Amino acid sequence: MKVIDGKNAVLGRLASYAAKESLKGEEIAIINCEQAIITGNKKFIQGDFQEKRERVGSGQRGPKISRTSEKIVKRAIRGMLPDHRLGRGKEAFQRIKCYVGVPPEFKDSKKITYNEEYKLKYITVKELAK
Repeated sequence: MKVIDGKNAVLGRLASYAAKESLKGEEIAIINCEQAIITGNKKFIQGDFQEKRERVGSGQRGPKISRTSEKIVKRAIRGMLPDHRLGRGKEAFQRIKCYVGVPPEFKDSKKITYNEEYKLKYITVKELAK
C-alpha cells in the first residue's frame, strides 16, 4: 500500500498520481487531505465551487457535491479515472482511501511527500470546505 501525504501537494498533481497508481493495481491511502492546495485565484475557485454546489437539479435530486475535505480530493481523483462506474475504473476507485489527518495505522509507515513551497496564489482544501 502506498501512503501519500497531501500536505502542500497540488491537488491536480496528487490526483493524477493517485489515479495512475490505482489503475496499476496499487492500494492508495491519502492522508492530510485538508492540507492539499489548489492553485489559482482564491475568489474564483470559491465562486466556482459554490456555483457547482448550488446546481442541484430538479426536485433536489443529484448531482450533489460534498463539502468535506476528503470527498473533495476523492472527487478530483475520480475525474482522472476512466468511467468510475464500470470495469477497471470502478475497481481503481475502490482502491483509493482518503483521510483527514493521519490515522493511527499510518503513523509509522513510509509516506510519499511533496515538499514544494508555492509563492503562487492558492487555497487549501480545508478553506474551500468551510
